[in-house]
Amino acid sequence: MFGLCDCNNFFVSCEKVFNPSLEGRPVVVLSNNDGCVVSRSNEAKAIGIKMGQPLYQIRDLVKRENVSVHSANYHLYGDMSQRVMSILKSNVEHIEIYSIDEAFLRLDGRPTEKLKELGEKLARTVRKGTGIPVSIGISPTKTLAKIASKLCKKYPKLNSACLMYRREDIDKVLSTYPIGDVWGIGRRHTRMLDSCYIRTAAEFCALSEEWVRNRMNINGVRTWHELRGTPCIEFSHQTADKQSISVSRSFSKELYTLQELHETISTFSSIAAEKLRKQCSAAQQLQVCIYTNRHRDDQPQYYEAATTHFIAPTDSTLEITKAAIELLQQIFRNGYGYKKSGVTLSAITPNNAIQGELFDTVDRPRHKKLMEAIDRINATQGPQAVKLVSQGSITDHTNRQYLSPQYTTSWDDILIINV
Repeated sequence: MFGLCDCNNFFVSCEKVFNPSLEGRPVVVLSNNDGCVVSRSNEAKAIGIKMGQPLYQIRDLVKRENVSVHSANYHLYGDMSQRVMSILKSNVEHIEIYSIDEAFLRLDGRPTEKLKELGEKLARTVRKGTGIPVSIGISPTKTLAKIASKLCKKYPKLNSACLMYRREDIDKVLSTYPIGDVWGIGRRHTRMLDSCYIRTAAEFCALSEEWVRNRMNINGVRTWHELRGTPCIEFSHQTADKQSISVSRSFSKELYTLQELHETISTFSSIAAEKLRKQCSAAQQLQVCIYTNRHRDDQPQYYEAATTHFIAPTDSTLEITKAAIELLQQIFRNGYGYKKSGVTLSAITPNNAIQGELFDTVDRPRHKKLMEAIDRINATQGPQAVKLVSQGSITDHTNRQYLSPQYTTSWDDILIINV
């Protein structure tokens, strides 16, 4: 049996943990540059705020309904996610972290009739330890467990845990469950199935395997089997290393000078290199890209990207940043207002399986010691406590007007209680 633990309205729930006055109020969290709604409280959903809706479209509603608006506080959300996952790991032997707010659980060897009780206990433990409400779905496959977790959110009487294992119960749920809401069924396949008058998960299950195979990819066949109760999606006990690492941002206003872009690219390179080291990997390919604002018809448009290969895979911030700046200088053009830039590391390999190069001039042992020292300092003193001079003093060109404090990751933002 599989479980799926899904944090309810996760970003909003993180904000509520440290600000109890938000309880009962409509609350939304915005994307980068305070652009669109990416998380909503139940109260915000009830007044008609939609996921992905731009802030400018709901300003009147925000004012009229006293909606609490928050900029995305990813440092806070990442730390709270680690706390939730740590509690799950201490209570369940096998856990697969799927996203910042979701984790699959392997529940083999436990009596089926006691899994509902286990799910409720897990939900209480997470809520008590972190303040984050979760929904736990339990079923014979990962796909069905995801559906069960969604039922928890829809029906509060389930008490945060839904055990769905009897075939008659599964069939009843699938008979009304929209096929477009099934994990693994994308928009393109949803449109195709809709054109064939297949609108529910039950109608999809009733198709033949040959029909699904001829019209959908192998993932579609796996989903078909999973909905019918046969596990087909592998359970991974470890989070897979990323095969590419990208860091990019849209800016609150256009940047026109090479120096401004120089600072952002240096910062993105440093962040990407740190992520690379955290997963004990090294990259051999680097790409840098810059964009103008495609929504500004009154300005000239320009998009360009450049790629380079390192002689040997590297995780050194110094080496990666130097190469990124050289690429930026190649593609930068004066006279354009740049709205977004980014770096991508690829051709990633484990850092313990790097083959040396005869003509490599980089002192890699020295770089390794330096990076280890920088990572130790930044881990204890805060992100970017030690950084490259090329990152400059202004590294955040994003608009975060409604940012809450970093309650758990910054000493300056720790809550003060007066007694």
